[in-house]
Amino acid sequence: MAPVTMAKALNAALRDAMADDDRVVVFGEDVGQLGGVFRITDGLLAAYGDTRCFDTPLAEAGIVGFAVGMAMSGLRPVVEMQFDAFAYPAFEQIASHVAKLRNRTRGALSVPIVIRVPYAGGIGGVEHHCDSSEAYYAHTPGLKVVTPATVDDAYSLLRAAIADPDPVVFMEPKKLYFSVAEAELPVDTEPFGRAVIRRPGRDATLVAYGPSVPVALEAAAAATDEGWDLEVVDLRTIVPFDDATVVESVRRTGRCVVIQEAQGFAGVGAEIAARVQERCFHSLHAPVLRVSGLDIPYPAPKLEHVHLPGVDRVLDAVARLQWDDRPDTRWLSDAAVAA
Repeated sequence: MAPVTMAKALNAALRDAMADDDRVVVFGEDVGQLGGVFRITDGLLAAYGDTRCFDTPLAEAGIVGFAVGMAMSGLRPVVEMQFDAFAYPAFEQIASHVAKLRNRTRGALSVPIVIRVPYAGGIGGVEHHCDSSEAYYAHTPGLKVVTPATVDDAYSLLRAAIADPDPVVFMEPKKLYFSVAEAELPVDTEPFGRAVIRRPGRDATLVAYGPSVPVALEAAAAATDEGWDLEVVDLRTIVPFDDATVVESVRRTGRCVVIQEAQGFAGVGAEIAARVQERCFHSLHAPVLRVSGLDIPYPAPKLEHVHLPGVDRVLDAVARLQWDDRPDTRWLSDAAVAA
């Protein structure tokens, strides 16, 4: 095993997929000669030529529309949206065509497209470069939504996404591109929809995905100083959602905090909280809490640390989960119990 960055793992996944299947084509803005803004497609043009890896005009709607036609014709396009918020002009194509063609044609047509989206903050970028738009895609039936948090998952989930017969929005946390892990690639691919427990614990469950997973793990490590033993669940895929792993964990711990970088209102975290509440009601010892970005447009780089959920905010939420074991008061606030 050798040290590998997430960026290198993603590059290896693209290389291996292109080697294994000549229907796989990679294109987008600056993915060819430059090798991508974050060098994820570095070397693919030289290895496979400009018919399988090529640059496009700066026209996101055109990129995805082109991919739809290619997929309908039997190819497996992998397209890159250079930054998360740059993908918004393509959203009409994604929501109206990419997500609906299988249903619209009663299964006669599939669109095996992977839309790679570098997303989320933590890199000191300006607005339009650090959005977290996963809720838009998760709310669109017909799309699978994937976000890796580890080097191994970056490789295996991208390989699974490219092999999938249906469209996948593959959201890559920019701040984790150059995180390093000891990894041996390739690794076996796993089916979508399986969460994993990154850290076992008994006192509360932290549910996270993508860029929030390292925050959850850091908070769980820091919580030991407070005498709390926290479990961390990494969703890995937002759609499909692994109810079983999340529910089993929360039923065991009795408490749950959901962490996301995106703004809180109507976010993926709200859906997770609702699902946990519905399925774990009789096991919960406190309300399900969320720690998220603020309900504002992405702030200036020097203020992003205030906007993004960090360890202190997660630990503050965990502290709010402490409860009175008496059945008649455990749902009440401390002030209400004292009264």
